[in-house]
Amino acid sequence: MLLDKINKPNDIKNIDKDKLNDLAKEIREFLIEKISLTGGHLASNLGCVELTMALHLALDLPKDKIVWDVGHQSYTHKLLTGRRDGFDNLRKYGGMSGFPKRCESDCDCFDTGHSSTSISAALGMVKAREINGTDETVVAVIGDGSLTGGMAYEALNNASRMNSNFIIILNDNNMSISENVGGVSKYLNEIRTANHYINLRDKVYYKMLDKPNGHKVINTVRKTKNVIKQLVVPGMFFEDMGITYLGPVDGHNLNELNKVLKDAKRVNKAVIVHVITKKGKGYEPAEKHPSRFHGAEPFDINTGIPSTKREKANYTDVFSTVMVKLGARNEKVVAITAAMPDGTGLKRFHNVYPDRFFDVGIAEQHAVTFAAGLATGGLIPIVAIYSSFLQRAYDQILHDVCIQKWPVVFAIDRAGLVGSDGETHQGIFDLSYLSCIPNMTVMAPKNKWELSDMMKFAVNFNAPIAVRYPRGTAYDGLQEYREPVRPGVSETIYEESDIALLAVGSMVKTAVSVYETLKSKGYNCSLINARFVKPIDTDILDKLSHNHRLFVTMEENVESGGYGEKVLDYVYDNNIDAHVIRVAIPDEYVEHGNVDVLKASIGIDDKTIVDRIIAYLNGAGL
Repeated sequence: MLLDKINKPNDIKNIDKDKLNDLAKEIREFLIEKISLTGGHLASNLGCVELTMALHLALDLPKDKIVWDVGHQSYTHKLLTGRRDGFDNLRKYGGMSGFPKRCESDCDCFDTGHSSTSISAALGMVKAREINGTDETVVAVIGDGSLTGGMAYEALNNASRMNSNFIIILNDNNMSISENVGGVSKYLNEIRTANHYINLRDKVYYKMLDKPNGHKVINTVRKTKNVIKQLVVPGMFFEDMGITYLGPVDGHNLNELNKVLKDAKRVNKAVIVHVITKKGKGYEPAEKHPSRFHGAEPFDINTGIPSTKREKANYTDVFSTVMVKLGARNEKVVAITAAMPDGTGLKRFHNVYPDRFFDVGIAEQHAVTFAAGLATGGLIPIVAIYSSFLQRAYDQILHDVCIQKWPVVFAIDRAGLVGSDGETHQGIFDLSYLSCIPNMTVMAPKNKWELSDMMKFAVNFNAPIAVRYPRGTAYDGLQEYREPVRPGVSETIYEESDIALLAVGSMVKTAVSVYETLKSKGYNCSLINARFVKPIDTDILDKLSHNHRLFVTMEENVESGGYGEKVLDYVYDNNIDAHVIRVAIPDEYVEHGNVDVLKASIGIDDKTIVDRIIAYLNGAGL
């Protein structure tokens, strides 16, 4: 096994050149085997094996720096830097992250998880290099999907002024999570298919190296290549910006990659190396269905079919069904996604109502302001975005939607702990960052039926409104409790005395378990489904204060700025004679791991909550 010779950074340079393609094959086999057991990002990693190998051959790590955009394609990089053993616990609690982590290796120079950031970060490193007088090579690796994000162009605008080497690898597989859309995709596709230029480069630029006086011809080509590109490649946007463009290059041909990287390192300015790769390369199921294998669950290698079958619908499935029904009932309902029609469940809506569906690419900021513009035309825009990604559009939510009170519905998927993707993807801040905005209403459903009811309520709500729901199987308990949704009004599930459990959204399921345990121990409890985080239901708090002396708030959100803090403020400000225990996520980022394990580790599981309540009651003598 050639992989046995890779134990630390730069070991790949000791592999015979004629064995490198065999190493690439071994890497793919290793990744497929390991990810079939642990789950993880497969298609993107299979697509950039040779590219990563070429970078490690061309660079001296950790002195030189590679910034991976998003970072979910860094598995080969981890293998080549000596982290092979870490794949047994990939994305598990306490195990190796699925993204670059500086705490794991000096070869991970920047922690990433969201798209379109690599050029900005790497450009900062280049400037630091200039100020410090050092000579390391800095490379940003960005996908064509990430180029649909505006931040990438803000960085390119500044990179165009560089007077020292800065390499930007454009890893172009015509995909983000789903198939790319829009003008950037069209432009890159024109470059990909500019066969006249590609053939010229192959036949003249490289092959002349072996001819008499070949170097003179090459120098001539170099002097005139910009003119040639302008003639045969439409636009040449990057060159027009002042950034040298090299490519397109076959991203699975190590010889071509090695040659172009050598050229790129000699350019004393920003240079884009356009590399064409195939997502899922080397594994037929992933090649045919790259979206399905973007973030794969454990699967059978022979068939590609997930190892564990999902018996019940998840919240995204429920949302998907509701959206089609809402579209049928009201022709003004439109749907917006930021490059995730499959992940957000909007693919079905797109199939049924293609003229009312908009995929704006990885551009959350644009998605939100675009939705505000749709609302000005009397439409009912529903913006479906993951909680951790919606953070990127905070200014647009505040300024472009809420100040003007536009009736935009935010369907916030993956709210709360999402598990294996870790810190950058945990949706644990949305209750806080949304509920502090004037004119915003924030809701969270307790189960799948309430998600349906809240979406129906939201499309008829003439103001900004957010419905946040978690990842995973939709809770189907408490189906007999389905009071109509009324603005700012909670739902009483069980009404007794002494202890009031006030739970938000996904924590209602946990609260049921807490309630049952406390009842079995002889305690009296009431259970309230909060429903609204903004505004909170102060009437129910006043009512509970007459015969309850302990309020326990429960939310899958950070404590600061969350529902519990609002209840505590109200109790204190109104001199209510009750103690408040806030069950929430501590003021910290939560690492990757199984959601149940994470809940226990941060103290928001049912057992820990019961222990806290009983400890307080015993200490207070109640």
